[in-house]
Amino acid sequence: MLLRNLDLLLNDPTVFFYLIAVLTVGLLVAITVHEFGHALVANLLGDPTAKRLGRLSLNPIRHLDPLGTLMIFLVGFGWGKPVPVEYHRLGRNPRRGMALVALAGALSNLFVAALFGSLIRVGAVTWHSPRFLYIDGWELSSVAADVVGYIILFNLILAVFNLIPIAPLDGFKVALGLLPSRQAYAVAQMERYGPLLLLLLLFFGYFTGVLWDVLIRPVDGFIRLFAGQGL
Repeated sequence: MLLRNLDLLLNDPTVFFYLIAVLTVGLLVAITVHEFGHALVANLLGDPTAKRLGRLSLNPIRHLDPLGTLMIFLVGFGWGKPVPVEYHRLGRNPRRGMALVALAGALSNLFVAALFGSLIRVGAVTWHSPRFLYIDGWELSSVAADVVGYIILFNLILAVFNLIPIAPLDGFKVALGLLPSRQAYAVAQMERYGPLLLLLLLFFGYFTGVLWDVLIRPVDGFIRLFAGQGL
Protein backbone atom coordinates (compact mmCIF):
# COMPACT_ATOMS: atom_id res chain seq x y z
CA MET A 1 0.00 0.00 0.00
CA LEU A 2 2.64 2.50 1.05
CA LEU A 3 4.96 1.18 -1.64
CA ARG A 4 2.51 2.52 -4.20
CA ASN A 5 2.58 5.95 -2.55
CA LEU A 6 6.30 6.50 -1.97
CA ASP A 7 6.18 9.41 -4.40
CA LEU A 8 4.13 11.24 -1.78
CA LEU A 9 7.09 11.15 0.60
CA LEU A 10 9.08 13.25 -1.87
CA ASN A 11 6.32 15.39 -3.31
CA ASP A 12 4.22 16.02 -0.21
CA PRO A 13 5.58 14.47 3.01
CA THR A 14 2.76 16.00 5.04
CA VAL A 15 0.17 14.01 3.12
CA PHE A 16 2.38 10.90 3.28
CA PHE A 17 2.59 10.91 7.07
CA TYR A 18 -1.07 11.87 7.32
CA LEU A 19 -1.80 8.80 5.21
CA ILE A 20 0.24 6.63 7.58
CA ALA A 21 -1.69 7.97 10.58
CA VAL A 22 -5.09 7.40 8.98
CA LEU A 23 -4.15 3.93 7.76
CA THR A 24 -2.85 3.01 11.21
CA VAL A 25 -6.14 3.88 12.90
CA GLY A 26 -8.18 2.01 10.30
CA LEU A 27 -5.99 -1.08 10.41
CA LEU A 28 -5.80 -1.23 14.20
CA VAL A 29 -9.57 -1.09 14.49
CA ALA A 30 -10.16 -3.72 11.79
CA ILE A 31 -7.55 -6.23 12.97
CA THR A 32 -8.44 -5.85 16.64
CA VAL A 33 -12.16 -6.29 16.08
CA HIS A 34 -11.59 -9.27 13.78
CA GLU A 35 -9.41 -11.21 16.22
CA PHE A 36 -11.56 -10.22 19.20
CA GLY A 37 -14.57 -11.68 17.40
CA HIS A 38 -12.78 -15.03 17.02
CA ALA A 39 -11.80 -15.06 20.69
CA LEU A 40 -15.25 -14.05 21.92
CA VAL A 41 -17.15 -16.76 20.03
CA ALA A 42 -14.58 -19.44 20.92
CA ASN A 43 -15.03 -18.54 24.58
CA LEU A 44 -18.83 -18.58 24.27
CA LEU A 45 -18.67 -22.05 22.71
CA GLY A 46 -16.65 -23.40 25.62
CA ASP A 47 -13.01 -22.87 24.70
CA PRO A 48 -11.37 -20.41 27.14
CA THR A 49 -7.91 -20.74 25.55
CA ALA A 50 -7.92 -17.33 23.89
CA LYS A 51 -9.29 -15.67 27.02
CA ARG A 52 -6.64 -17.32 29.17
CA LEU A 53 -3.93 -16.01 26.83
CA GLY A 54 -5.27 -12.46 26.94
CA ARG A 55 -6.77 -12.47 23.43
CA LEU A 56 -10.32 -11.69 24.59
CA SER A 57 -9.33 -8.05 24.52
CA LEU A 58 -9.81 -4.89 22.47
CA ASN A 59 -6.18 -3.94 23.07
CA PRO A 60 -4.61 -3.89 19.56
CA ILE A 61 -1.20 -4.96 20.87
CA ARG A 62 -2.69 -8.33 21.85
CA HIS A 63 -3.60 -9.09 18.25
CA LEU A 64 -0.86 -7.62 16.06
CA ASP A 65 1.62 -9.82 14.24
CA PRO A 66 4.71 -7.69 13.47
CA LEU A 67 5.39 -9.14 10.02
CA GLY A 68 1.71 -9.33 9.10
CA THR A 69 1.16 -5.71 10.10
CA LEU A 70 4.20 -4.57 8.13
CA MET A 71 2.96 -6.40 5.04
CA ILE A 72 -0.42 -4.69 5.28
CA PHE A 73 1.24 -1.29 5.33
CA LEU A 74 3.63 -2.10 2.50
CA VAL A 75 1.48 -4.01 0.02
CA GLY A 76 -2.07 -3.89 1.39
CA PHE A 77 -2.36 -7.53 2.49
CA GLY A 78 -1.20 -9.10 5.73
CA TRP A 79 -2.49 -10.79 8.85
CA GLY A 80 -3.05 -10.49 12.58
CA LYS A 81 -1.85 -12.92 15.22
CA PRO A 82 -4.00 -16.07 14.91
CA VAL A 83 -6.36 -16.69 17.82
CA PRO A 84 -5.57 -20.07 19.43
CA VAL A 85 -8.57 -22.42 19.43
CA GLU A 86 -8.80 -25.93 20.86
CA TYR A 87 -10.98 -27.79 18.41
CA HIS A 88 -12.28 -30.45 20.82
CA ARG A 89 -13.66 -27.83 23.23
CA LEU A 90 -16.08 -26.28 20.75
CA GLY A 91 -19.24 -28.06 21.83
CA ARG A 92 -20.87 -31.22 20.54
CA ASN A 93 -20.06 -30.47 16.91
CA PRO A 94 -16.53 -29.03 16.87
CA ARG A 95 -16.46 -28.70 13.08
CA ARG A 96 -19.51 -26.45 13.11
CA GLY A 97 -18.12 -24.68 16.17
CA MET A 98 -14.88 -23.93 14.35
CA ALA A 99 -16.90 -22.56 11.42
CA LEU A 100 -18.73 -20.21 13.79
CA VAL A 101 -15.45 -19.06 15.34
CA ALA A 102 -14.04 -18.42 11.86
CA LEU A 103 -17.16 -16.59 10.71
CA ALA A 104 -17.17 -14.40 13.83
CA GLY A 105 -14.17 -12.41 12.64
CA ALA A 106 -15.85 -11.31 9.42
CA LEU A 107 -19.17 -10.64 11.13
CA SER A 108 -17.42 -8.47 13.71
CA ASN A 109 -15.85 -6.43 10.92
CA LEU A 110 -19.21 -6.05 9.19
CA PHE A 111 -20.78 -4.88 12.45
CA VAL A 112 -18.12 -2.19 12.94
CA ALA A 113 -18.44 -1.08 9.31
CA ALA A 114 -22.20 -0.79 9.75
CA LEU A 115 -21.75 1.13 13.01
CA PHE A 116 -19.43 3.71 11.46
CA GLY A 117 -21.51 3.76 8.29
CA SER A 118 -24.48 4.86 10.37
CA LEU A 119 -22.53 8.00 11.33
CA ILE A 120 -22.50 8.94 7.65
CA ARG A 121 -26.15 8.05 7.11
CA VAL A 122 -27.29 10.33 9.93
CA GLY A 123 -25.01 13.14 8.76
CA ALA A 124 -22.71 13.13 11.80
CA VAL A 125 -19.69 12.66 9.52
CA THR A 126 -19.25 13.70 5.91
CA TRP A 127 -18.47 10.90 3.46
CA HIS A 128 -14.98 11.04 1.99
CA SER A 129 -14.22 8.11 -0.27
CA PRO A 130 -11.15 6.35 1.20
CA ARG A 131 -9.79 6.13 -2.33
CA PHE A 132 -8.71 9.73 -1.80
CA LEU A 133 -7.45 11.81 1.09
CA TYR A 134 -8.84 15.21 1.86
CA ILE A 135 -6.54 17.68 3.58
CA ASP A 136 -8.75 20.71 4.07
CA GLY A 137 -6.70 22.87 6.35
CA TRP A 138 -6.57 20.03 8.87
CA GLU A 139 -10.13 20.72 9.94
CA LEU A 140 -11.45 18.24 12.48
CA SER A 141 -14.42 17.36 10.28
CA SER A 142 -12.09 16.46 7.40
CA VAL A 143 -9.82 14.30 9.56
CA ALA A 144 -12.81 12.54 11.10
CA ALA A 145 -14.23 11.82 7.64
CA ASP A 146 -10.95 10.30 6.44
CA VAL A 147 -10.58 8.15 9.56
CA VAL A 148 -14.18 6.91 9.40
CA GLY A 149 -13.83 6.18 5.69
CA TYR A 150 -10.74 4.04 6.21
CA ILE A 151 -12.22 2.26 9.24
CA ILE A 152 -15.18 1.25 7.09
CA LEU A 153 -12.98 0.29 4.13
CA PHE A 154 -10.49 -1.84 6.07
CA ASN A 155 -13.18 -3.62 8.06
CA LEU A 156 -14.97 -4.55 4.86
CA ILE A 157 -11.81 -5.62 3.04
CA LEU A 158 -10.80 -7.80 5.98
CA ALA A 159 -14.26 -9.36 6.17
CA VAL A 160 -14.61 -10.09 2.46
CA PHE A 161 -11.02 -11.22 1.89
CA ASN A 162 -11.03 -13.59 4.86
CA LEU A 163 -14.15 -15.33 3.59
CA ILE A 164 -12.33 -16.57 0.49
CA PRO A 165 -12.40 -20.38 0.95
CA ILE A 166 -8.63 -20.92 0.81
CA ALA A 167 -6.65 -22.10 3.85
CA PRO A 168 -5.56 -20.56 6.14
CA LEU A 169 -8.26 -17.91 5.60
CA ASP A 170 -11.43 -18.10 7.69
CA GLY A 171 -13.53 -18.92 4.64
CA PHE A 172 -11.89 -22.34 4.43
CA LYS A 173 -13.03 -23.25 7.96
CA VAL A 174 -16.49 -21.86 7.25
CA ALA A 175 -16.74 -24.03 4.15
CA LEU A 176 -15.69 -27.13 6.11
CA GLY A 177 -18.41 -26.41 8.65
CA LEU A 178 -21.13 -26.03 6.02
CA LEU A 179 -20.27 -29.05 3.90
CA PRO A 180 -21.54 -32.57 4.70
CA SER A 181 -18.99 -34.70 6.58
CA ARG A 182 -17.75 -36.69 3.58
CA GLN A 183 -17.28 -33.64 1.36
CA ALA A 184 -15.73 -31.69 4.24
CA TYR A 185 -13.18 -34.45 4.77
CA ALA A 186 -12.27 -34.41 1.08
CA VAL A 187 -11.87 -30.63 1.03
CA ALA A 188 -9.83 -30.72 4.25
CA GLN A 189 -7.19 -32.75 2.42
CA MET A 190 -6.49 -29.65 0.34
CA GLU A 191 -5.58 -27.58 3.39
CA ARG A 192 -1.87 -28.31 3.01
CA TYR A 193 -1.87 -26.60 -0.39
CA GLY A 194 -3.77 -23.56 0.86
CA PRO A 195 -0.83 -21.34 1.86
CA LEU A 196 0.82 -21.81 -1.54
CA LEU A 197 -2.43 -21.09 -3.38
CA LEU A 198 -2.98 -18.00 -1.24
CA LEU A 199 0.55 -16.77 -1.86
CA LEU A 200 0.08 -17.18 -5.61
CA LEU A 201 -3.25 -15.38 -5.42
CA LEU A 202 -1.73 -12.45 -3.54
CA PHE A 203 1.31 -12.27 -5.82
CA PHE A 204 -0.77 -12.41 -8.99
CA GLY A 205 -3.40 -10.10 -7.56
CA TYR A 206 -0.86 -7.49 -6.44
CA PHE A 207 0.83 -7.14 -9.82
CA THR A 208 -2.31 -7.38 -11.96
CA GLY A 209 -4.86 -5.71 -9.72
CA VAL A 210 -7.31 -8.55 -10.36
CA LEU A 211 -7.75 -9.37 -6.68
CA TRP A 212 -8.80 -5.82 -5.89
CA ASP A 213 -11.16 -5.93 -8.87
CA VAL A 214 -12.82 -8.98 -7.32
CA LEU A 215 -12.97 -7.56 -3.79
CA ILE A 216 -14.18 -4.11 -4.80
CA ARG A 217 -17.67 -5.24 -5.83
CA PRO A 218 -18.80 -6.71 -2.48
CA VAL A 219 -16.88 -4.02 -0.56
CA ASP A 220 -18.60 -1.25 -2.52
CA GLY A 221 -21.94 -3.03 -2.08
CA PHE A 222 -21.55 -3.09 1.69
CA ILE A 223 -20.49 0.59 1.75
CA ARG A 224 -23.64 1.51 -0.14
CA LEU A 225 -25.69 -0.63 2.26
CA PHE A 226 -24.15 0.69 5.46
CA ALA A 227 -23.29 4.30 4.55
CA GLY A 228 -25.57 5.00 1.61
CA GLN A 229 -22.56 6.08 -0.44
CA GLY A 230 -20.39 4.59 -3.17
CA LEU A 231 -16.69 3.91 -3.03
